[in-house]
Amino acid sequence: MNKSLLAMVITLVVVFAVVAIGVYVIDPNLEFPMDRASVPLRLLFVAIGLLIAFAVYYSTKENSAWEVGTRQVVWMAIGAALYAIFSFVFNGTVFFVPSVSQVALRPAIAIPMFFGYAFGPVVGFFTGAVGNMFGDALTGFGLSPQWSIGNGLIGFISGLWMLFKNRRQSINTILWVSGVLAALAVVLFFMNRDVINGLYFEDTQPVSLFAGLTIVIGFLLVLGVRFFFGSNENVAAAVTWSMLGNILGLLFAALSDIWINGFTLAATIVGQFLPAAGPNLIFAAILVPLLVVAYSAVQRQSGR
Repeated sequence: MNKSLLAMVITLVVVFAVVAIGVYVIDPNLEFPMDRASVPLRLLFVAIGLLIAFAVYYSTKENSAWEVGTRQVVWMAIGAALYAIFSFVFNGTVFFVPSVSQVALRPAIAIPMFFGYAFGPVVGFFTGAVGNMFGDALTGFGLSPQWSIGNGLIGFISGLWMLFKNRRQSINTILWVSGVLAALAVVLFFMNRDVINGLYFEDTQPVSLFAGLTIVIGFLLVLGVRFFFGSNENVAAAVTWSMLGNILGLLFAALSDIWINGFTLAATIVGQFLPAAGPNLIFAAILVPLLVVAYSAVQRQSGR
């Protein structure tokens, strides 16, 4: 077994172990533990998410993006810790977004996005998945392991720019793909304006127009960043790949709830995906460029 394969397998096994400990040890002791009957399905989708990450790795395993050494392991630990702490800070009900299930404003999402971009997809995956599990545990509300894997995929996909030799072409392709996915979600929103926000408004109010359109606002902001930093491919790549990671990672998590929680496609897209993905895109457009510029400055000062 070569070094990168061993590192990838160990990383995924550790992530699964963290999820299992959370599900069987931590979650039962939280204020609102998950329905125990849903645990097998949740773990099935965790396994599917891990297999997706492994399949992407295996199909491109010769690429240097999959290098994992001591430096990457250190960044995994730092990233997961930072994401857990800041997720806890912003995951209280003070920052909730009206939705079918609990969705909070999460500026901390920029952390797995940045760590994936800067240190590689493996670091991004670990940061998002493990950091989200511990962040949810700190809030005490209960764990959603499939959503933690979705957060892991956000960081994972944010680092996949490293697989492409032509970075500018990949950026433009990602913009088109993300724009189409965002447009389809918004169309579904307008076709299902009667989806009820069943968490905070006692089943009487539909998901708001603003919540449904935040993904468009976020996409336009990312597009603006892309062209404002046209000569800085580092920022452009970071923010566009983070956008795709956010869309696909949260789409994976939201769709899993069709089977886990019995939601319809309309309910999970309109009531979960859009209220979560839209604000995340806004934070990505604002915070990821700041982190990339600051990191580039530190690299220049250190002579790297």
